[in-house]
Amino acid sequence: MRSLSYISVMALTAFAVPACKKPASTAKAAAGIPDFHNPADPGFGQQAPDSFRARFSTTKGDFVILVHRAWAPRGVDRFYNLVRSGFYDGVRFFRVIPGFMAQFGIHGDTGVTAAWRPRVIADDPVRRTNMRGMVTYATAGSGTRTTQIFINFGDNNRLDASGFAPFGEVVEGMEVVDALYGGYGEGAPNGRGPEQYRLTVEGEKYLARQFPKLDKINKATVE
Repeated sequence: MRSLSYISVMALTAFAVPACKKPASTAKAAAGIPDFHNPADPGFGQQAPDSFRARFSTTKGDFVILVHRAWAPRGVDRFYNLVRSGFYDGVRFFRVIPGFMAQFGIHGDTGVTAAWRPRVIADDPVRRTNMRGMVTYATAGSGTRTTQIFINFGDNNRLDASGFAPFGEVVEGMEVVDALYGGYGEGAPNGRGPEQYRLTVEGEKYLARQFPKLDKINKATVE
């Protein structure tokens, strides 16, 4: 927390000391918004509304995800709290494969990434299919969902049988998602794109240095 500063202003023979603004972290805590640097923050336990819209302002424009808690309640609760905490602000779309999907959710701060790595959530049953515009968690197998999300570019219903449970859908700005830079393709070692391990240990510096064309999320908000 940064130190508070007080500015005294003299007007004639009177001195007035204006009230100081609370640090952003303190203000967020007072509003019940969790701190994404601390996954143990009790605020991350808040249940999401039955449905809500999440707006993502990106370097290509805005898109909106309509989220339905009934589709995947565990995943939705996690997503809701990540968005309202500011976790996704500044995060890159590090894996964009035209015709398949656009993936994001590895934080540029390696300390944040390390803190969230063990914070897995249990799987949700697959109640919707992975068709164009559907939004789903990326996984490394059963019981491994954390913070990584992908948006389907096309009909990927083959993913349903593997437990990929959609929790929302892009209802505005799918053309923005389509425009995300996908020139690097699949990640290393199978393609020329970023290697996820290096991203987790080197963070934003790795992407900025070697993959500067990747688009990023400027701000994500719950509407």
